[in-house]
Amino acid sequence: MLKHSAVLIGASLLLSPLAHASGAGEAAADPLIFRLAIFVLAVFVGYYVVWSVTPALHTPLMAVTNAISSVIIVGALVAAAAGADAELTPELIASKSFGGVAVLLAAVNIFGGFLVTSRMLAMYKKKDRAPAKSPSVKS
Repeated sequence: MLKHSAVLIGASLLLSPLAHASGAGEAAADPLIFRLAIFVLAVFVGYYVVWSVTPALHTPLMAVTNAISSVIIVGALVAAAAGADAELTPELIASKSFGGVAVLLAAVNIFGGFLVTSRMLAMYKKKDRAPAKSPSVKS
């Protein structure tokens, strides 16, 4: 419980300057700082969520992560194929490049997720035991 309250206190301290800057007549917060604050909060929340998962739930969690990565790879393919009939501009080249990198990273993530999931499922399989030898009876 103490860990969660520390995260909430840290989040409120991190976002309090952003909340005050949104008032009328004041300068708005820099979007980069706002997005950085959201990223930092996501890192903290993700850390505490992952480390508080019980070992029995790791395999289903990996399956959900693989499903999310498959959705991400569809978006990356759309980004890589953007403007197929348009003239190549620096923005379009950057979009296609970032889309290609996203496809590569998502593919590695999916492959690694399936690899980890199969290894974890193998841990739960019963191992074949050699048949017990009956003691030889001497007469």
